[in-house]
Amino acid sequence: MQLVRGLHNLKPDHHGCVATIGSFDGVHLGHQSVFRHLMEKGAELGLPTTVVTFEPQPREFFQPATAPARLTRLREKLQAIKETGVRRVVVLEFNNRLAAMPAEAFVGELLVQGLGVRFLSVGDDFRFGRGRRGDFELLQRMGGRHGFEVENMNTYKLDAGRVSSTRVRELLTEGDLQTAAQCLGRPYRICGRVAHGNKRGRTIGFPTMNVDLHRRVSPLQGAYAVKVDGLDKQRLPGVANIGVRPMVEGDTRYLLEVHLFDFDRSVYGEHVTVEFVQKLRDEQRFDSFEALRQQILRDAAQAREILGVANAS
Repeated sequence: MQLVRGLHNLKPDHHGCVATIGSFDGVHLGHQSVFRHLMEKGAELGLPTTVVTFEPQPREFFQPATAPARLTRLREKLQAIKETGVRRVVVLEFNNRLAAMPAEAFVGELLVQGLGVRFLSVGDDFRFGRGRRGDFELLQRMGGRHGFEVENMNTYKLDAGRVSSTRVRELLTEGDLQTAAQCLGRPYRICGRVAHGNKRGRTIGFPTMNVDLHRRVSPLQGAYAVKVDGLDKQRLPGVANIGVRPMVEGDTRYLLEVHLFDFDRSVYGEHVTVEFVQKLRDEQRFDSFEALRQQILRDAAQAREILGVANAS
């Protein structure tokens, strides 16, 4: 899959395509349906499919303190899009310049001059350009003028409910990993590199991998039974906790800490994928390390039972 970062990196050979534009957080079944439809349309027209997305996501730019939790960081999103068969992704940095660009200029510079779009699929509630003046009707008018067709994305439903990034976030928050996986078309996973932590887990007999979430807010909180890819030929079972830990005064961040069962190897710097199988409990605060240790013992025992892993002893 070809990755193009920024309008300035669009080249003449990127001209001529079918395209869609959006945040595509989670790359759920609704997004995947749009991509499949676009690839079919592209095959009819003999044109490649191009997905245009933003980094950061627009709501993160305009409302950083209240933007919803990310389902996928950029790396995860790109991998999920690649797995659908899409040939090209254009990532636009959402900055002051892009936010201030008039809607007509956005269409002219990106869709007409940059990509030479022949067919465009967007949601009927899609808004773009300065003051969010650009909408579906403007795209249709400019499409008629510049020779590209604009189609409204069809709503994708599961069990009579609309599949959306918002719905997936709500399901994850509620601990309904099974339905979230159905909406995503895959189990929910988080990828990241193993970083050095405070190593307190070792002092209570539970060494943990600290995985950088690359998110200001996590859609998950609490303890989970998990499986981890990237460290062995097979997925490794374990128990994980996601929660907020105070770092310095006035600053907090979400941490993903994973204890792998019957595993004792240094993995700092390794890139791992953590698959969340079942939620065990909500995040808790503990008055002592001993209380924490006892709870982790219970969590580990429950996770072993869920994953079918016998105690090493």
